[in-house]
Amino acid sequence: MIRGGNATISVSDLDRAVGFYRDTLGLRLMFRAGPHWAEIDAGDGFRLGLHPASSHGPAPGTPGAITVGLAVAAPVSEVMAALERRGVGFHGPVVDGGGGIALAFFADPDGNPLYLAGPNGQGTAT
Repeated sequence: MIRGGNATISVSDLDRAVGFYRDTLGLRLMFRAGPHWAEIDAGDGFRLGLHPASSHGPAPGTPGAITVGLAVAAPVSEVMAALERRGVGFHGPVVDGGGGIALAFFADPDGNPLYLAGPNGQGTAT
C-alpha cells in the first residue's frame, strides 16, 4: 500500500531553498514543478519535498512546518478508506494536489502530521 515517501518542508522562498539544498549542501534536485514543489535527493532513498508556505499551513520554521509524506500507488481515496477501516482518522477529504496527484492528511498517535500522496481517484475534492 505505501511505497516510499519524503519529508516535506514548508519554505518561504522556493528558489532560495532549492539553492541551499542543491548548491550549499550539494544534494541533487530530482524534480521541480515550477513555483509549487521541488524534490531533493538526500541519499539512500531519502527525499526532501520543498513546498512554498501558504496561508492555510504552518509558517516555515514553526511546529508542523515539516511533515512526512507517504507515497501510494493506488488511488489515495482507496488507501484512505483502507486506513480508516484500521482506525486512522483523516483531517478532511482527499484534496487535489495538482498534476494528477491527490493528498489526504492525518496524524500519528502523537499528533505528528502525515499525508498520503498518490494518484487521483474518485471522491477527490478541490
